[in-house]
Amino acid sequence: MLKLLFSMRQSVSFFNIFQYITFRAAYAAITALLISFLFGPTIIARLRAMKAGWTAREDTPQTHQAKAGTPTMGGVLIILAVGVSTLLWEDPTSVYTWLLLFAALGFGAIGFADDYLKMSPRKRGISAGVKFGGQVAISTVIVTVLYLTRSDTTTLLYIPFLKHAVIDLSWGYIPFAVILMVGYSNAVNLTDGLDGLAIGLVIMVALALTVLGYLTGRVDYAEYLQIPFVKGGSEIAVFCLAVIGASVGFLWFNAHPADVWMGDTGSLSLGGVLGVVAIILKKEILILILGGVFVLETLSVVIQVLSFKLRGKRVFKMAPLHHHFELSGWQESKVVTRLWILGGLFAILGLSTLKIQ
Repeated sequence: MLKLLFSMRQSVSFFNIFQYITFRAAYAAITALLISFLFGPTIIARLRAMKAGWTAREDTPQTHQAKAGTPTMGGVLIILAVGVSTLLWEDPTSVYTWLLLFAALGFGAIGFADDYLKMSPRKRGISAGVKFGGQVAISTVIVTVLYLTRSDTTTLLYIPFLKHAVIDLSWGYIPFAVILMVGYSNAVNLTDGLDGLAIGLVIMVALALTVLGYLTGRVDYAEYLQIPFVKGGSEIAVFCLAVIGASVGFLWFNAHPADVWMGDTGSLSLGGVLGVVAIILKKEILILILGGVFVLETLSVVIQVLSFKLRGKRVFKMAPLHHHFELSGWQESKVVTRLWILGGLFAILGLSTLKIQ
């Protein structure tokens, strides 16, 4: 909303600064960070009072049993920080602003319902079918809006390391993008199993998307790098830095030993918005490289399930992958740190495709 002050620059020259993406993006991060720091303790205390604590399942690794009772649903803090910061600093006339907020709130609402119902005496969240159906519905709305307001490149599919689009998916882009968005949301959700793991990886992916968003929204840079230009794409950098600020603030409380976990409220929301950002910026395939750890975690679950159903044997000691390493004798902090390092390498690899094509 503050960008609207730019229209008053003739009366007050200082307001001219609100036109700059870099200024608004930086302060979006600072605003989200401060909101996380200011409201974090209150929200955590409230969750404790609600007895919104995590309950260990029978198949939970023994090292996690001591974490029983840790407040979950901390994703509300992330959504609050991102939402307020985005409303303050991103362009309210951009359709991308509202689609991203809709994604954050929509996926977050599904996760919140699941987390909240797990607090009931039955300790069961919403059914997998309802959760999946809700994600598909939200994704379909977002992709349909993008399709109806499409540009010449919206339905084109670009492959990293190649200069030109490989195929025009036409109307088939809608189901493709829906699958990507739902898949990425659940991939982040599967990765959220250790203190600080998922939120640290989200920060790395969001940092890479910030760079890509800024470059994609600039005609000069897009032409030089031979990447698809997305009008208004630079505004995505503002949103991504809001996500980074909120995530860093949340990591303050989520670092081992965690005072709070994001729960499905946060993981589904963050995964969903990262998927939306990738779709807007035409980085649908590249997002799989940037979030390589999310992909590996998801593949470990798929491989484990298929192997057990087809062969009656498990490939990993436990899935997702981070639990396999834990049961192999790695300390939790070592697993998190090493997967962060791997996540950073994936992010660097993804950014390197800007010149390797």
